[in-house]
Amino acid sequence: MAFHETPAERREVTVRRAPKYVPFLIVGALAGIIAAAVVAYALPGDATFDPGAVFGFFMVMFAAVGALLGALLALVLDRRSVKRQERAVVEAVPDSEPDTDPQG
Repeated sequence: MAFHETPAERREVTVRRAPKYVPFLIVGALAGIIAAAVVAYALPGDATFDPGAVFGFFMVMFAAVGALLGALLALVLDRRSVKRQERAVVEAVPDSEPDTDPQG
């Protein structure tokens, strides 16, 4: 069996570290939920309102604001990663032998 060696293909690519948005949204929402728990249970409030109802009300608002702040932080970090991107040259190297194994 003869195989022909082809020249390696060279390509210039951009390399940067971009943040994943979902973890930032989740952490922001969890921080909002913790803040809502502090507001509802640790701070003195009106005795006519149930602390659980106050927590539920503030949880919805603070979780949304926390997720929004997490998304904004991810956007800022994404913009910074664009400024710090680097160029690299990659080379596709062909296999030295063709795959002949039927198992995979």
